[in-house]
Amino acid sequence: AAIGIVFTFMFSIGVIGISYLNNQQGVHLDLKDFLFGTILGISNEDIIITAFVALYAILSIILFYRYLFITTFQPTIAATMGISVKLVHYFLMVILSFAVVAALRTVGIILVVAMLITPSSTALLLSKQLKNVLLLSGLFGFISAVVGLYLAILFDTTPGPAMCVVGTFIYFVAVFCAPTHGLIIKYFRKRKQSIQIEKEDIIKYLSKKRHASLNKIDDLVSNLGISRNMLTSRLQELVNDGVLIMNQQGYILSAKGNNIAKDLVRAHRLWETFLVDKVGLNDTEIHEDAEKYEHLLGPEFLDQLDAKLGYPTQDPHGSPIPEKRIKADNPLLRLKPKSRAQISKNQIDDSIESKLWELGLSPESRFHVISLDADKITIKYNNEEIEISDDLALQINVE
Repeated sequence: AAIGIVFTFMFSIGVIGISYLNNQQGVHLDLKDFLFGTILGISNEDIIITAFVALYAILSIILFYRYLFITTFQPTIAATMGISVKLVHYFLMVILSFAVVAALRTVGIILVVAMLITPSSTALLLSKQLKNVLLLSGLFGFISAVVGLYLAILFDTTPGPAMCVVGTFIYFVAVFCAPTHGLIIKYFRKRKQSIQIEKEDIIKYLSKKRHASLNKIDDLVSNLGISRNMLTSRLQELVNDGVLIMNQQGYILSAKGNNIAKDLVRAHRLWETFLVDKVGLNDTEIHEDAEKYEHLLGPEFLDQLDAKLGYPTQDPHGSPIPEKRIKADNPLLRLKPKSRAQISKNQIDDSIESKLWELGLSPESRFHVISLDADKITIKYNNEEIEISDDLALQINVE
């Protein structure tokens, strides 16, 4: 509200002033140039003033970076450190005012706002480090000015608006293509998460049904709400990952799939317990929320939730909550069939090293995975097949 009131009031005063001066004899001020700028009309004095303002702004940011940083993001801490937050704030406003005045002749009073905001907004899409944002903002502003001027000359149009159009174009490219916050990467990230949820729903369903008959794929389609073609694709991906085993009867979970299913059940039942014990919901109202969040809760969050609830053994419906199992950072059980790896030097404890020794394996032993069965994993080492139980495979760290 303050910006809208002050800007329009002062802008109106400026227009009235220009109209008054134009009525004086021998004075002519072009209102269009005041509004939209005219870079082709700047004088040598304007260039010198702009250079001094640029130098002043850059040196001010370099010399007082820490003060500007802390008063902007942590004003309370800055005040306790004895820094005058108001003084630094008005100092920043002085820098901003000089930059605006220096840019008036180039892009005009209206479009100067775009040249102040658009490059920095673009930079914020590409980085969250303030120093990087400052450098990128300056770079994008420079590119917008140079390319905009070139296009204005090429197409015989006004330079100021052309600069702003180029700056906005760069911004929209960043909106779509930014590596972290771009719409394209967000789409693929969301799509990947959706596929992962579909796979986990299949795993959880099969953990309840124990197997899925090849002749009853429609049961999966109706229960999971996935199209038949999509379901077939997901089942094949799970088989390729070693999560499912396909035999003559149908699909069953491998040791790897059973481990994932236990983690999902644990997350589901812990979340249900939290919603009842801590949030106060009824046990009939919690299933849908638990179905949603079981896919999103990471191991660290689950451990915190378990501790907060006092390590419960049953959920609100009386079903047992699976205990947390000891896992290696990169367990053998996560590998896919036909993948190659080696035993890591760093195991979670000495007992695992002893068990590896009994199996004829030592640190840096190279092997490849032959198959994952319902309760074990089979690897090949030195032309010898070695069967490892799923519990032990979960604790063996590999590289």
